[in-house]
Amino acid sequence: MESKAPIFATLGCRLNAYETEAMKALADAAGVNDAVVVNTCAVTAEAVRKARQEIRKLRRDNPNAKLIVTGCAAQTEPETFAAMSEVDLVVGNAEKMEPATWMGLMERTEKVQVDDIMSVTETAGHLIDGFGTRSRAYVQVQNGCDHRCTFCIIPYGRGNSRSVPAGVVVDQIKRLVDRGYNEVVLTGVDLTSWGGDLPGTPRLGDLVMRILRLVPDLARLRISSIDSIEADDNLMLAIATESRLMPHLHLSLQHGDDLILKRMRRRHLRDDAIRFCEEARRLRPGITFGADIIAGFPTETEAHFENSLKLVEDCDLTWLHVFPYSAREGTPAARIPQKVSGPVIKDRAARLRAAGDAAVQKHLSGQVGVVHDVLMENPRMGRTAHFAEVVFDTDQPEGRIVRTTVTGFAGTQLRA
Repeated sequence: MESKAPIFATLGCRLNAYETEAMKALADAAGVNDAVVVNTCAVTAEAVRKARQEIRKLRRDNPNAKLIVTGCAAQTEPETFAAMSEVDLVVGNAEKMEPATWMGLMERTEKVQVDDIMSVTETAGHLIDGFGTRSRAYVQVQNGCDHRCTFCIIPYGRGNSRSVPAGVVVDQIKRLVDRGYNEVVLTGVDLTSWGGDLPGTPRLGDLVMRILRLVPDLARLRISSIDSIEADDNLMLAIATESRLMPHLHLSLQHGDDLILKRMRRRHLRDDAIRFCEEARRLRPGITFGADIIAGFPTETEAHFENSLKLVEDCDLTWLHVFPYSAREGTPAARIPQKVSGPVIKDRAARLRAAGDAAVQKHLSGQVGVVHDVLMENPRMGRTAHFAEVVFDTDQPEGRIVRTTVTGFAGTQLRA
């Protein structure tokens, strides 16, 4: 029987997608065939349920393949997946990035290969030359998290924070630019903690400024989700002075009420978030913000929730990621009595999403008649510097930056 190339399924975040690309390279180098690899997410209980569904489907579609489960859910609850008859092997988040794991993979007999993620101290070994579309590449510069928010299981899936040295990052970005990429996105689990484990404890702003200085041909640099309370002086300087740093930030806010933020063990209060947005907007007029917000955290009253709803306007947020709260076993929040019913959580999440939809419409309506530089992701669609999608009536060169005037908008897309 002819061997089949391995199948990879990615669930969850952009970082998982990045690491899937790294695993593909490792599997290819090891000559792995006839395998299905599921890279799971653990951010919510729903994510774990979806992973189990995906595993069952992939087993039905590939009855003779070796089915391997990895990722954050595999790291935090390996026994859940080891108990599934469809699964042949459970691999931890650190192990999935080791070449040795993929050598001899098909002959491996032990079902669980998951070690203590907290003992991992490096994250540079699996760097690849970016991934994404022909226009945009993602570069992982950090992994893990030292913080312990009460609702979050991710540190137990990713381990403590560790950083890729600046020189390694710069060299990789230079290679990407040489290959024709016009935009690079820096990604990580807790991006603003970058550098804390490196000599001299540099900050994320130092890395941003170094990239822009040493890679002058890089047209656009974008940073993914940040913790606004950890934004350093050089990052704010870059926002103010570096036009090649894109004017869009996604903020890990999580809630708009001080009491709930304290119960979440967040490091900021409501006014801190508002002040950051006001300062960033003062430094870079027109900058847009996205944000993660959780609806229905245990003990959240209607008044608490209204503070989250008002935060959309007070911070002038545009792109929302709304998460209905779900308890994750092993987190402190899971031990707090849940006083918010499922239907109420669902309703509050819907109201937040509606506020986010209205904010998007407000932003898009303000772009009509404005000239934008649009990075083309495919021949008919690209994104502005503020991350809004722009649809064209005629083909444009994929991967190129096209200057155009916005003529209108429909749904969540601008038109040119």
